[in-house]
Amino acid sequence: MAGNEGEQVIITNNAAAPRPKGIISAISEIQQFYVIEKTGQEIPAEFLTIEGSLDFMKIGLKSGFSEGLFLFIFMPLIEFYLVPFVMQSPTPFVEVLFHMMPYFTVILSTIMCSYISKYYIGCITRRAVNSLFMGRSTSLLVKAFLIFILYTFIDRLGTPKNIWFLAEKLGGNAQKFYYGFYEIQPYLMPAATRAAVALAVAATLPFMSVYFLDRWRSYKVARNMRYIKGK
Repeated sequence: MAGNEGEQVIITNNAAAPRPKGIISAISEIQQFYVIEKTGQEIPAEFLTIEGSLDFMKIGLKSGFSEGLFLFIFMPLIEFYLVPFVMQSPTPFVEVLFHMMPYFTVILSTIMCSYISKYYIGCITRRAVNSLFMGRSTSLLVKAFLIFILYTFIDRLGTPKNIWFLAEKLGGNAQKFYYGFYEIQPYLMPAATRAAVALAVAATLPFMSVYFLDRWRSYKVARNMRYIKGK
């Protein structure tokens, strides 16, 4: 039940903490918390239980996993086949556009998470946002590390002896595989570096948005207080 401004909101229907099913429903729950806490009302801290916080973290983990999986699947196709071999003399704009395609879901989700940083007020809302961001950031950072390590491993083991050993397993396609690998090898580490940096930025940008918006709000409150006291 909602109280007046400054009063505590009492949950009277014995409802447990919300159980969001996906990132959209998690953001919707955060918006509901924000609407209540923005008016100065307090939601009991116990309303968002440990299980509820873990639910938000799980949603973040799943979101980061699906974004990283999309990148992991489509980046090799675009970076090692379409851009270097299929596209003929592309304009810089087209080339950048194709390089960005594997990161589409990461960019979209990062913008969405940065958007909800404006709801970062109140005890419950902050806990929910922190849990969601923590899960997503953990997943993305792990993916960034694994992608970079995997591509580094492939690049370092890409000696003529090792590649020919693998190529021989392909029988009649041995030569094609052997020379094909050395055509894409120069693109391995640049692609891995771009992917790792993009995922690291996507993992930290929402937290940075939260921090700077929170600092800006605190600055405005302090400025207004100085103005009131000055009068």
